[in-house]
Amino acid sequence: MEEADGAGRWDGLCSRDAGLREVALDGVRRAVLSLTEQLGPTNGKPPAPAPSSLCPAAPLSPTDGLNDYLVRLLVLSRRCPFGDVRDKCGAILQAVQEMGVRIPRPLGQGPSEFISEKEILQLGREDADTRVLFIEAFATLGRLDNITLLMGFHPQYLDSFLKTQHYLMQVDGPLPYHYRHYIAIMAAARHQCSYLVNLHVNDFLQVGGDPKWLAGLDSAPRKLQTLSEVNKILAHRPWLITKDHIEKLLKAEEHGWSLAELVHVVVLLTHYHSLASFTYGCGINPEIHCDGGHTFRLPSVGSCYVCDFTNGNNDVESLLNGQEESEQGTETACEVEALMEKMKRLQECRDEEEASQEEMATRFEREKMESLYVAPTDEESVDTRDVSRHFEDPSYGYKDFSRHGEQNVPTFRAQDYTWEDHGYSLVNRLYPDVGQLLDEKFQIVYNLTYNTMAMHKDVDTSMLRRAIWNYIHCMFGIRYDDYDYGEINHLLDRNFKVYIKTVVCSPAKTTKRIYDSFWRQFKHSEKIHVNLLLMEARMQAELLYALTAITRYLT
Repeated sequence: MEEADGAGRWDGLCSRDAGLREVALDGVRRAVLSLTEQLGPTNGKPPAPAPSSLCPAAPLSPTDGLNDYLVRLLVLSRRCPFGDVRDKCGAILQAVQEMGVRIPRPLGQGPSEFISEKEILQLGREDADTRVLFIEAFATLGRLDNITLLMGFHPQYLDSFLKTQHYLMQVDGPLPYHYRHYIAIMAAARHQCSYLVNLHVNDFLQVGGDPKWLAGLDSAPRKLQTLSEVNKILAHRPWLITKDHIEKLLKAEEHGWSLAELVHVVVLLTHYHSLASFTYGCGINPEIHCDGGHTFRLPSVGSCYVCDFTNGNNDVESLLNGQEESEQGTETACEVEALMEKMKRLQECRDEEEASQEEMATRFEREKMESLYVAPTDEESVDTRDVSRHFEDPSYGYKDFSRHGEQNVPTFRAQDYTWEDHGYSLVNRLYPDVGQLLDEKFQIVYNLTYNTMAMHKDVDTSMLRRAIWNYIHCMFGIRYDDYDYGEINHLLDRNFKVYIKTVVCSPAKTTKRIYDSFWRQFKHSEKIHVNLLLMEARMQAELLYALTAITRYLT
């Protein structure tokens, strides 16, 4: 098959026009079956591994080409918002299998390691608004990725997220397109997030990026290498960034960045650092077409059993857990009731008396110090794929803002440099429209509510959402003068604080155990809402420090 002709067929499957999709599907079917007939049956032998990219370069051999097409068909049969495409791609795979050729199968149990696939929105059963968003994402990116599927629990937020990410990555702006994807790779690699690295390696190549750069940061242009220090600091200790770091990047002679480019860089770095937190916090599985997402090997009885068992999709596990769940049922229900009672009492105390500014400052310092004793879990997530070639100084990681013996960094008073009054306007001036998009995204997630808590309805959750947001900013040394930090200890228990600190500060250590350990009676959609809050609060904290440094350089 000619490369251009083949690409046209696959692109046609993303069309909103059913007639065009039907023509494209017919072309794909004829091409795949023709190639299958040429190669003949595999006689039960697994073919060579298929390329990991959904839209890779021209195949090296007919066998590689067929493998690539079969993987694409597998993805489309599972992850396409158009029912006709899902059904017909599945039928083509079935026809190929009947011709004696082994077809690929997905390795993961759905989009998330933490959430059973049957509890996630099923394609074809989503509401009208969510379906429109899924189609938009698919038509724009040529894929419906696992992050989008999980954010689909909250369509209002997903709409804002997709618009922002589309603008950052695909609309004309200060940075070339291949630079944007390489910076995304650098940012995600800082947290060993191979999921995001794999996605953007594929995207980098699709927009014409030089494959040699992927050998490691040393192989990239010097201009990109200069971002290593800022990438490291923003990812792990953003309070240490200064105007000197900014000046160094802007005045690096032939390798220097313009102000507009630097703002684009900073937004991309903070976006992908935070998205890595969301990815780990939700236990996102590899995409089907990526490394670790599929295999051509047949499942053995033993491995099939273990896989189902460990992913919570087996009746045996349900039986084993049944007794434990029944024992915890009353306890967790009481947990929700207790939290609601605390919220009620705190509201009454607010109405009765207001703490002095001195007392508020003392409570902030106390909470900041107490956060030292909330350590991220020592466990490591299962993913062991090495992405360290994309960044320098791997030993550099998060250290508590308040740790004794560290350099004396003053508390960042939010009133002195706010996103609304300062950061927003600076970003919008140097990178038009992005400030508006980010502001809408922050506002939506901060105010997002369905007025529910677990099984309870008509609940005002604003106090709880603010406690989560301000606790994250407190860990980064940011203080709001008008907030009583004593509320945090009342509303966030230790298990929840450990989860928050792990996801925000050391996301690669997030495990299913700590995901399951907090808010045990709450729905998965509510826990995903928490992860959206963690992601956006973290991004805003990083941005505030970076934009303050840029402002100080300019003044």
